[in-house]
Amino acid sequence: MTIIHAKTALLPQGWATDVRVTIAGGRIQRATPGAVSEGQLVDCLLPAPTNLHSHMFQRAMAGLTERRSAGQDSFWTWRTLMYRFLDQLTPEDVQAIAAMVMVEMAEAGYAAVAEFHYLHHGQAGSRYADLAEMTTSVAAAAAQTGLGLTHLPVLYERGGCDGRALTAGQLRFRNTPDQFAALWQAAQSSLQHLPADTVLGVAPHSLRAVSPEGLGFVAALAPAAPIHIHVAEQVAEVTEVQAATGQRPVDWLLDHQAVDQRWCLIHATQMTLAETLRLAHSGAVAGLCPITEANLGDGIFDGQRFLQAGGRFGVGSDSNVRISLTEELRLLEYSQRLGLKGRAILATADHSTGRVLYEGAVQGGAQAAGRQAGAIAAGRWADLVALDLSGPDLMDAQGDTILDSFIFARDDRMVTDVWSAGRALVHQGRHFARDAVTKAYAATVSRLRWAL
Repeated sequence: MTIIHAKTALLPQGWATDVRVTIAGGRIQRATPGAVSEGQLVDCLLPAPTNLHSHMFQRAMAGLTERRSAGQDSFWTWRTLMYRFLDQLTPEDVQAIAAMVMVEMAEAGYAAVAEFHYLHHGQAGSRYADLAEMTTSVAAAAAQTGLGLTHLPVLYERGGCDGRALTAGQLRFRNTPDQFAALWQAAQSSLQHLPADTVLGVAPHSLRAVSPEGLGFVAALAPAAPIHIHVAEQVAEVTEVQAATGQRPVDWLLDHQAVDQRWCLIHATQMTLAETLRLAHSGAVAGLCPITEANLGDGIFDGQRFLQAGGRFGVGSDSNVRISLTEELRLLEYSQRLGLKGRAILATADHSTGRVLYEGAVQGGAQAAGRQAGAIAAGRWADLVALDLSGPDLMDAQGDTILDSFIFARDDRMVTDVWSAGRALVHQGRHFARDAVTKAYAATVSRLRWAL
């Protein structure tokens, strides 16, 4: 049994003081305000979010794509460079990179990650003897670091809506629906040794890369599992889908699939108002990745109208060009301010901007990951993060001001401790496996980076 005593904590009913949290079997047994100090003492205890969208292997190419190529640089020129880089990766490389990503996520305050995993095969699309070889590498990284994992194997069938063949850089992703079903079953076996909070979902890559028949197949493969899909990220993508189907991507998806609470639509930066409202009313989560969306020039998500319509959201680090919980949340709000030329855009009459951002990300991330977390409440997985309030500008901070300061005035260095389903991952701001993981990652990167 683990006991944590927080001077202040954010509970489902709001802020409370002197909160004792008792953990057993990875779950919160009780959270008691006004308790006598006992166990590990922390300044501020919050439910820890899940990073709801990641491509871990891309972390190793961070900082290597910021030069202009011939003509106008875009998402599409970046993608070409990414394909060239990933063609070098071995399963051992993926494990080393994934472990580094997981350490950095934990130190930033995340308790779990939903990995959108599409790098399945060997070079030129050659099949490994174990179809889930790359999943096994991700699972090994999760076992090494303790971070909670929702694993999302990706179906990738074609090069575009017209059914064109995949390019050489996409062959490592390719599966038919039947091949994908076999891979998904193999992934189940690869994840069996991980803790009970591990979740296996599915991910049709996008409407460009998956046929309507393939999309229906994946949606039915695991009817209770989380299902994630890239949608409406780029203008060119919207144009292609509209030309092929007569509808914009979000409208088409909502018309042709039973999109509900188990769905997570990644990016959705290119939506009309009607699509925004339809998505909000569906109960699905909008998976927002503000750092990557800014890095790739995707556009600005219509956050104000989406939230006003009751929409649910979470945040992810996607390309992992930078892993920072506070920066994802800060950039989400700042993009709204820049677009609408105002301040405190996502705040409500009852809650500050920081509170809306943080609680939204925690609750939406847990829903999208199919993870029984998202609150400091009995029965939930003990996904928790502790913040240091000893700084001179934080000593008297209370309530929502703590979250506003964390997100807008400070950064992830306020994180002192992180627990994932009760597993203690971070203490005094440092992950327990950082040294060994960093050494392996450095050796991997020094060999790979010539590829770009």
